[in-house]
Amino acid sequence: MNYLTTFLKGMAMGAADVVPGVSGGTIAFITGIYDTLLESIRRINPSVLGIWKRDGFNAAFQHINGFFLIALFGGVLTSIATLAKLISWLLVTHPIPLWSFFFGLILVSVFHMLKQIEQRSLSRLVFLLLGIGFAYSITVLNPLQLEPTSINVLLAGGIAICAMILPGISGSFILLLIGMYTPVLGAVKSFDMGILALFLSGCVIGLLTFSHVLSWLLKRFRDLTLVFLTGLMIGTLPKIWPWKETISWRTNSHGEQVPLIQHNLMPADFEVISAQPAQLGLAVVMMLCAIALVLGLEKFAENRDL
Repeated sequence: MNYLTTFLKGMAMGAADVVPGVSGGTIAFITGIYDTLLESIRRINPSVLGIWKRDGFNAAFQHINGFFLIALFGGVLTSIATLAKLISWLLVTHPIPLWSFFFGLILVSVFHMLKQIEQRSLSRLVFLLLGIGFAYSITVLNPLQLEPTSINVLLAGGIAICAMILPGISGSFILLLIGMYTPVLGAVKSFDMGILALFLSGCVIGLLTFSHVLSWLLKRFRDLTLVFLTGLMIGTLPKIWPWKETISWRTNSHGEQVPLIQHNLMPADFEVISAQPAQLGLAVVMMLCAIALVLGLEKFAENRDL
């Protein structure tokens, strides 16, 4: 395992997780580390203590693929710490090229996942449509406003982390939907260790629990699970469509006004309504760059396996 490559893939996952509507799980899947990630997390359970007592720390560390997890999550944290401000700035100053890049990324990822489906059947089509419907319904839901009580913060951590390891579903967007985005970011800003400890506890519980479920599904019902996950990705495409009209706004943890509910527009309509250029040419170039990037990663992975 090339841990530098794994670290860079983690950085890509972290960069994606910063953007509401884009999932780090999608990046894990298209870079070929999704199954390894799930299996490594699944192995973090009480049996590890038995291996530690019987065979020592090194055996337990190798059992959970410790170096892989350290390299990957090191990349994720490094990316969030170093790229979050850049991506946040790009979202404000150059939203159309950035969203176009992510739109192309998700689009080619759908193609990448569909290639892995071994059979074509009515049941798989049904699961694809269920995934599309579920993801789309999430994107059009009106945000709730849950109180930041202890149990709600704990549940928010568990739900958000589950979404983050699912291709197509954004953990930050889920937090926004349940009204916990601002409280959690506010806790990060003010170093409120009480809320952060609860949130991280929820993340750990959710990750260790959900990884078992998802790993089991991929082993027993791989095609149906992949089809459903592909549906999730297709269903979130409207969320990352580059040309939008903002209907309502919200105040973030910094007191800034940011879009809350948006309506998708065609490029020509966007120019009329917003009186701003649609940047259609640049948008197409960014989409093509994303597609070329994923196809290049696929080719690299194939050549390395030869």
